[in-house]
Amino acid sequence: MSWLSPVFPTGGYAYSAALEQAVAGRTVADPDSLRAWLEALLAKGPQWNDAVVFAASWRAAASAGDIAEIAALARAMTGSAERHRETVDQGSGFLEAAANWFEPEVLPPRGTPLCVAVGAACGLQAIALEDGLAAFLHAFVANQLQAAIRLSVTGQRGAAKLLADLEPVIARTASRAASSTLDDLGSATILADIAAMNHETLEPRLFLS
Repeated sequence: MSWLSPVFPTGGYAYSAALEQAVAGRTVADPDSLRAWLEALLAKGPQWNDAVVFAASWRAAASAGDIAEIAALARAMTGSAERHRETVDQGSGFLEAAANWFEPEVLPPRGTPLCVAVGAACGLQAIALEDGLAAFLHAFVANQLQAAIRLSVTGQRGAAKLLADLEPVIARTASRAASSTLDDLGSATILADIAAMNHETLEPRLFLS
């Protein structure tokens, strides 16, 4: 809870994971379309891939394995410059803050993608894989809903309802990812990938991605 709280640099408003562009392009225009967008990201999009990589990183860290190759794969799979910066910058920020819980040089180095960094930290601390995945995905959804409030897609009450509605989706995705391997990587959210690319030139904008 501490690692995925707003106290950490990953719990702020800096990134929208292309949601801002989706709102600007009217792909996401109301609570219903926002829910569909988030469900697709969790089940078939970059967040599914992040969950699979999280699980692989958890296993590698728990068994004293080398996660450098997993981190390189995660960086290679980022579909745009903003997506790459988002995951690497947040990963580096997470590792800097999480160092307070670890002995020096135990955690992966700066430049490690967020999903790898959090997965490795959970593995090193023997946090149950499915619990760690659920918390990681829940934090992503919560940040997306905070962004949606700022983008006037929904209000506070609507965001709370969406969070409640999406909890089963988060739980199912975490459960699937807990038994996944890297062979399960793959996404089918092309509009989200295009939105991430188009956001690079969106003006004006509130978010870095």
